[in-house]
Amino acid sequence: MTWPTNPGSRAKLTTGQRKLGEVAEIYQGGKSGLTKKDYVKSGFLAFSATGQDGFTKKAFDSGFAVILSSIGARCGKCFYAEGKWTALANTQVIKLDDPMAAKFLYYYLNDENKWPRYGSAQPFIAPSTVKRLKVPFPSLPIQKKIVERLDAIKKTQELNDKQLVLVEELFQSLLHRELDPKGKNWDFVKLGNVVQKIEYGLSVSVQNRLDENGVPILTMAEIENDGQINYQKTRKISASANELKKFKINKGELLFNWRNEKALIGKTGLFESEKDFIFASFLLRIVTNEKILPEFLWYWLNYLRTKNAYLQYAHLAGNQASYNANSLQNKISCPLILIKNQQKIVEKLSAVQEYKKKLLEQKQKLNELFESVLNKSMKRELIK
Repeated sequence: MTWPTNPGSRAKLTTGQRKLGEVAEIYQGGKSGLTKKDYVKSGFLAFSATGQDGFTKKAFDSGFAVILSSIGARCGKCFYAEGKWTALANTQVIKLDDPMAAKFLYYYLNDENKWPRYGSAQPFIAPSTVKRLKVPFPSLPIQKKIVERLDAIKKTQELNDKQLVLVEELFQSLLHRELDPKGKNWDFVKLGNVVQKIEYGLSVSVQNRLDENGVPILTMAEIENDGQINYQKTRKISASANELKKFKINKGELLFNWRNEKALIGKTGLFESEKDFIFASFLLRIVTNEKILPEFLWYWLNYLRTKNAYLQYAHLAGNQASYNANSLQNKISCPLILIKNQQKIVEKLSAVQEYKKKLLEQKQKLNELFESVLNKSMKRELIK
């Protein structure tokens, strides 16, 4: 990208540490009076305290700026704006004439820990804090090198994210094509006919039993929305020998989230680790018998969730729902087809899932690379 220059703004941006109030125009977002109700499908970018949330019918500002979320859960998060755009309420706009300086500033402020916050229940950043914040502006050539390097990584991250979206769409399409009973001559049986047992997990306050030398425990939080288990997120707790024996999860067993928000009831994970884990009480352990492959049942139970099958018999209380072991065993049916046909379906779905795993691993590596390059660049360890 060729960056235009503005000699007038460059005069203000001498190298060295400068207060933002000395080099940038800073003002509160929200002067347009727009809210999310004013969003349209196409138009100009709109930034709120939660991010680039949509488009507006009309642009109320233009140029190069860093939009700072100044209140709420994402307080301290920054977004980059160029061209025509508008900033909504609960943001602060840090606007510079020089595009290179604006992009460098965006990357420099990417670390949310740079911002002192006030308030506990609703954290916020005061306008005076923004104006006083000191930023070490390097020379223009160094700014350019830093920005170009980080932009290159960002572009790769965006391409990877697009691939993830496409793969997820492919998986959902394949899931429904392979498991939709319509047009298939399948026999169905109650789930109780294809499982050895269904058991509740350990009822314990994880927070009260935290122990860095203990046993990792899987809770509903470690089962991702797509049914994958995030083993890295687990916490460790102290557990007796009897608890470890009773609640140890074995490879090939399923974990069904029976109590949660309505939208999350039925998240089902397939345990594939060789390590020792136990599982918590809001999960049900499902052990299959010889009639069904655990992988096939895993896909089937997650498919039923996409069809809202569990809410029909769930106990509802506000936004919360529960679906107990008895209902799961006696109310839910599953296809009873030949093992070889189950295997074919599993292979098709698993091939897409494996590719998705590789993309997620790539996403993690790119995130780590970006953070490393960002930190080292700002410390002048990579570019002199």
